Amino acid sequence: MNVQLFVPCFVDQLYPDAAMNMVKVLRKAGCTVRYNANQTCCGQPAFNAGFWDDAKTVCSKFLADFDADSYIVAPSASCVGFVRNYYSKLFTEGADAQKAKAIGEKIFEFSDFLVNVLQQTKFGARLEGVATYHDSCAALRECHLKTEPRTLLAEVAGLQLVEMNDVETCCGFGGTFAVKFEPISINMGEQKAENAMATNADYLISTDLSCLMHIGGYIDKKSIPLKPMHLADVLASGW
Repeated sequence: MNVQLFVPCFVDQLYPDAAMNMVKVLRKAGCTVRYNANQTCCGQPAFNAGFWDDAKTVCSKFLADFDADSYIVAPSASCVGFVRNYYSKLFTEGADAQKAKAIGEKIFEFSDFLVNVLQQTKFGARLEGVATYHDSCAALRECHLKTEPRTLLAEVAGLQLVEMNDVETCCGFGGTFAVKFEPISINMGEQKAENAMATNADYLISTDLSCLMHIGGYIDKKSIPLKPMHLADVLASGW
């Protein structure tokens, strides 16, 4: 299967290893991965900040950079959720609206694609220890993903998954929310980190690196022995 790779700007700039590990897993699953180096942002930051005209310019480029003839896979439920659910608010008529709809049907978050499209869950991954999983708001509420990441983690040899309290509660990042409402954001991140720590887990796993960065800030500050890991990093472990 031919797959287009979408690497969000956040991942590209701060966590490129997660994107590379996603490619490794997709190739192991039998996919031919294509990456358009001209791609940039999906437009979500500008849209969420209320700059819809600026966002539309960026989103138009996204539509030009990808096609609807093959699947698009990304290591970010946040970006996928934005393209699927909000491009229709920017492109309401004409060819752009039609392509936005077609692209929205072809773009998938990594775990969603593996489980529901490829129907593959075993990749020979091995990671010794205890893990707890964080449901990002975008994965849970915009992409409707709950069981998919856990199904994949259940097949990782040596890994025990323990659920934390209030697992579906937001971590407090929320993009610009963390900037505009810093004290609230920090307290929410602290609460999420404390819930994760209470499981005595070695790893904190999620589909969204923005969440992991936010929670990880508290973990680093307190020198807590809990390692944040993207799902792609886990699935590429041990082989």
